[in-house]
Amino acid sequence: MADKRDYYEVLGVSRDASEDEIKKAYRKKAKQYHPDLNPGDAEAEAKFKEANEAYEVLSDSQKKARYDQFGHAGVDPNYGAGGGAGGFGGGMDFDLGDLFGSFFGGGFGGRQSNPNGPRRGEDIQARVTISFEDAAKGCKRTVDINRVDTCPDCHGSGAKAGTSPKTCPECGGRGYVNVQQRTAFGVISTQKSCQKCQGKGRVVDDPCQKCRGTGRVSNRASVDINIPAGIDDRQVFNVSGAGNAGVNGGPKGDLKVAVFVRPHPYFERDGYNVWLEQRVSFTQAALGDNLRIPTLDGDVKFDLPAGTQSGTVFSLKGKGIQILNGRGRGDQLVRIIVDVPKNLTHRQKELLVELEKELGVKRGAPVDSKKSGFFDKFKN
Repeated sequence: MADKRDYYEVLGVSRDASEDEIKKAYRKKAKQYHPDLNPGDAEAEAKFKEANEAYEVLSDSQKKARYDQFGHAGVDPNYGAGGGAGGFGGGMDFDLGDLFGSFFGGGFGGRQSNPNGPRRGEDIQARVTISFEDAAKGCKRTVDINRVDTCPDCHGSGAKAGTSPKTCPECGGRGYVNVQQRTAFGVISTQKSCQKCQGKGRVVDDPCQKCRGTGRVSNRASVDINIPAGIDDRQVFNVSGAGNAGVNGGPKGDLKVAVFVRPHPYFERDGYNVWLEQRVSFTQAALGDNLRIPTLDGDVKFDLPAGTQSGTVFSLKGKGIQILNGRGRGDQLVRIIVDVPKNLTHRQKELLVELEKELGVKRGAPVDSKKSGFFDKFKN
């Protein structure tokens, strides 16, 4: 742990930085050290991974709180300060709140009409952080979770091998008993949970040693999941039957996976479309050029028309994000940003003045938005 740099230092932000400031700082670092922009540079690749690790912690309010309190030990699953039972990447003690909403009802609350009937297992949670590209195209991941499985020794009965549970003699297997109370209004009959069998309707005289008579045991498990193409940041998807084991032969619960997507250094998501700001030089905009535009599928050739104005948007059809659980893809929208040259030499200034005269542009004259601009006059 001692060789790890402070995460705030990695991103170059203060400890009281806002969520937006952390995100902007990560994007800057990711763009600076992205492997696509630094091919073959091992040091840049290491710094890119370091920035990803820092952002994954500082962008998560609960991980950030643990890191602020315990340092790296608070977010490392191999250290004791990280918290409770497992989810993906260091514990399931987080509260996703509204993110999971009503997904996590379930449970075993309330008396069952048949205490010995099958009951579905509880749903459990996990989280995974993926790249922008993986969210767009889909990917496979393995998440480590803590879940409750059927006891392998007693196969869920709770009784020692060679024995079996018996019907509770106190409640006759109903799980509750009738209680009569004499009051000023007469005798009132009520029902309460059977104390002898704890409402289960059965008793185990010789419990299984492995599960202590519960029929279920806690295990650490690795689950392979397929993250669908087109999933967005903080969306939740369901892995059926990967949750806690049921009771009395009931089905397993589900695993609810919350997906967190790291921002991309130069792509921005807008629904299923992708925005990209492409910077070009003054002369490229004026004369036109053959550009190589980065997309999710790699670079594509694009003919920039002569006289392109700064702020012009071009569309690359079908180069956006896969529609979630559907067909087709969005588009990539490319906004052209013209870099106006700075710190011109004397000779360069003279050339621009000559060009200005050739185009008939009068310096100091008010701009008329209805008339053609500089690039339009050049193009004509």
